[in-house]
Amino acid sequence: MKNEQQPKPKRGGMGMGRGPGGPAGMMPGEKPKDFKGSLKKLVHYLAAYKIGLIFVFIFAVASTIFNIVGPKILGNATTAIYEGIMNIIADNGKGIDFNYIGQIILILIGLYTISVIFSCIQGFIMTGISMKVTYNLRKNIFSKINRLPFKYFDKTSYGEVLSFLTNDIETVNQTLNQSVTQIITSIATIIGILIMMLSISWQMTLVAICIVPLSFVIVILVVKKSQKHFSEQQTYLGHINGHVEEMYSGHNVVKAFNGEESSFETFDHYNDTLYSSAWKSQFLSGLMMPMMNFIGNLGYVAVCILGGYLAVNGKVTVGDIQAFIQYVRQFNQPITQIANISNILQQTTAAAERVFAFLDETEEIEENATDFDLEKVHGSVDFDHVHFGYDPEKIVINDFSAHITEGQKIAIVGPTGAGKTTMVKLLMRFYDVNTGAILVDGHNIQDFSRSDLRNIFGMVLQDTWLYNASIRENIRYGRLDATDSEVEAAAVAAQVDYFVHTLPDGYNMFLNEEASNVSQGQKQLLTIARAILADPKVLILDEATSSVDTRTEVLIQKAMDNLMKGRTSFIIAHRLSTIKNADLILVMKDGDIVEQGTHDILLSKGSFYADLYNSQFEDAGATEED
Repeated sequence: MKNEQQPKPKRGGMGMGRGPGGPAGMMPGEKPKDFKGSLKKLVHYLAAYKIGLIFVFIFAVASTIFNIVGPKILGNATTAIYEGIMNIIADNGKGIDFNYIGQIILILIGLYTISVIFSCIQGFIMTGISMKVTYNLRKNIFSKINRLPFKYFDKTSYGEVLSFLTNDIETVNQTLNQSVTQIITSIATIIGILIMMLSISWQMTLVAICIVPLSFVIVILVVKKSQKHFSEQQTYLGHINGHVEEMYSGHNVVKAFNGEESSFETFDHYNDTLYSSAWKSQFLSGLMMPMMNFIGNLGYVAVCILGGYLAVNGKVTVGDIQAFIQYVRQFNQPITQIANISNILQQTTAAAERVFAFLDETEEIEENATDFDLEKVHGSVDFDHVHFGYDPEKIVINDFSAHITEGQKIAIVGPTGAGKTTMVKLLMRFYDVNTGAILVDGHNIQDFSRSDLRNIFGMVLQDTWLYNASIRENIRYGRLDATDSEVEAAAVAAQVDYFVHTLPDGYNMFLNEEASNVSQGQKQLLTIARAILADPKVLILDEATSSVDTRTEVLIQKAMDNLMKGRTSFIIAHRLSTIKNADLILVMKDGDIVEQGTHDILLSKGSFYADLYNSQFEDAGATEED
């Protein structure tokens, strides 16, 4: 079965700003509910690449070590120059040892070159790992979408779901690519520099370390203050994504009902909140660097004063002071990096939490494989005391029972809200019944796998779904292994062939994103051709000819009559004149079958169906008189 139940894919939730969008589940200012849990799940994805991560760790640490040793060696060159100048002043005939200094320069070039090579290698490996992790996350999200029950999408906008695949995943990708190696190198740098500083002077090291607690206090205060603003920023970015996507996809309706002002007011509220939260979060994170620089400068002053005192007393050399100052600067840098990473991790945790919350959503009940021969299924259908409500507390289908034999043409009619389309959704297992059962050839449909069950059905809805591909490929969606000649035969049967030849490129013409380069009636014909190609055992038509003109409807009706021969067919129709030749008409009202029979029998009863039928002609007559 290839059905038309899905809406046209909507493009939204992208490129609206920095960071991920969020669903309505996270309230403004709310912190991530499970920071550690989200990080553990992210680590679980990374665990599959632990060998690569080990190499990243090794090369990152090695690169850092080679980089750290440099200032100490460079300090020896400074000392050699200082001593040489002193020799010249003392006129003792020694001067500056340029050979020694040249050797130091060559050693430094070698060390820094090796450091760069190792850094590039670990960057290459980490980029591959981050891309693979986000690749798997995207794949899992897309796969999850196909496994979620329909009720999930009843409460979640398409813009929110698209935000998981775009903004949230991209935020996780950037963090993995940049922050993991920064964390490794920052920790290695702190430890390595601490060792090198201690090797020069424990007194100066103690002064430098005293600055660190003050730095951490600043980091904690800023992070704590900015946390709620980052969460609010991500949440309202998601709201804006969803709102813009919905307003853009329905802009014709918005304009028709003069809804621009109301739409703008909603957008303005979201945008103002996003502006406020984004401004505060970015301002606070921007404060981090100047404050850390100020604290670092205090450290330089203290180290210089103490270093000068120790040099006068002959406890350290001039080169050691120069190397130590470089180490102090490098010591502050990883602390600053960790502070920045902490801000990034807030956004990443919020994004990852939403992604994993989506992946943890309850899926459709796992089903067993169909254990009987589908080729022997002919198409008889029984509704056995079916009860159903989208909300279990509000039942919309009450004790529905009907028996349909193989090959019958069944029309389901009734006023809006009677439950006609709901019955079709239950038949296709888009939703499962609350109580009772639906049987196909005596088998409960819950004994079929959903895939096998839907292969039995062909479905054409009033809302057409076509995608950005050629007309030929859109028809072939009914049966992907169909040949070109089979596709064209289905098109002929559905009255598509006659207008395709009037289009540029014929069957090879590409439909644009919204399929707006063909008319609504032509869209409907294409979906009917798709159903014909699928050659289903049970056919479902939900107002399938409502979007075509009267002349085309006559042609379509002939094609559908041929298609329905020997095939169980369910037809939902509001124009009762189109279902006069149905074998059985089920008349629904408020979720119950109130009448059933043929057109002539129901008319002769002069009851609810007769009132519905006659009212259409009365309305038509009144319209003509007007």
